[in-house]
Amino acid sequence: MAGQTFGGFIAQKREEHDHTLRGFARMLGISAVYLSNLEKDRRHDPADEIVDKIASLLFMSKDEKAHMLDLLAKAKKKPSVASDLPEYINERDIVRVALRTAKDADATDEEWQEFIERLEKRIIRENPPSDDGGEII
Repeated sequence: MAGQTFGGFIAQKREEHDHTLRGFARMLGISAVYLSNLEKDRRHDPADEIVDKIASLLFMSKDEKAHMLDLLAKAKKKPSVASDLPEYINERDIVRVALRTAKDADATDEEWQEFIERLEKRIIRENPPSDDGGEII
């Protein structure tokens, strides 16, 4: 996934599901030209509803959708955070404090990974995974 772009990711997923560009654009309710521009990374401005529809129609897992949102955020000209995060960050003072503290401490990938693993263990404890092998959004 290294070096992957938002447009390349959605094109790859669309092709994995055997959707033509025109057919998928029709399903999304957008023009084929606009979808082509997204896939060729000429545009980075899809509405949140379109992004959600892309994830849904391509049966993306929660992790795949998060990856797509991260790629979209990185593609924008000005620094931005994936669209599923600002509300969470802005509504919780502790999250902003934690992020600034991590920045000031120059938290390592290993420290972040430990934190993530602790939270993932809690998620699994509270919501055991289903037998179908993964969560589809």
